[in-house]
Parts: sequence; C-alpha cells; structure tokens
Amino acid sequence: MSTAQAWTDLIAEHELTERGRCFARRDGHEIALFRIEDTVHAIADSCPHAGASLARGALDGTTIRCPAHGLRFDLPSGCIHGAGGGLAVRTYPVRVHAGRVEVDLGDAIN
Repeated sequence: MSTAQAWTDLIAEHELTERGRCFARRDGHEIALFRIEDTVHAIADSCPHAGASLARGALDGTTIRCPAHGLRFDLPSGCIHGAGGGLAVRTYPVRVHAGRVEVDLGDAIN
C-alpha cells in the first residue's frame, strides 16, 4: 500500500447522477463508477470469474450483479455475496474534488 495517494481524474461530478453509472479507462485500468445515495463507488469493470463488464450489471442497492453469470458483488467492499470461493472485485479509493470524480489507481483495496 502506498503512503501518498495519487488521484486520477475520471469525470465531472455532475455527469454521474444518483443511481447513475459510467465506465472509464485510465492507465490500463478499466473502472466502473456508481453513485448511490450521494456516495461514489469505483470498482474494476471486469468480473473476476469470467471477465464480463460489471458496469452493465443490474444494480440493487449497493450490490452489482454480473450480467454473465449472476454473481453479486458489494460495491463498497468488492466482496462477493453468497458462496463463491472468495472471489472479490477490485475496489478503488474515490473522492470528489473541485467538481471532479477522482480515484487512486495505485491504492486498490482488493
């Protein structure tokens, strides 16, 4: 884990509405962003099971369902719901700064 965060700009805050989502690609990272109850969550866009885009999955609260096989992941933690052999999706620290949504690509949590 790095000691200093290096924030990477993704999008303007107003582009991500409540219950909205978007996809961004930066420095080799494919990132799905979700805004739920005014909190922005950033996860790797690839399901760790089969690589399907999670940005296209069904959203239920803070749970995203993989469109390929139905695996469900908790957006804040990246952990899978139910049985799954310990699969987790990578999550990124995220902040809103000066009207922009930024993530720390070097400090992924999973």
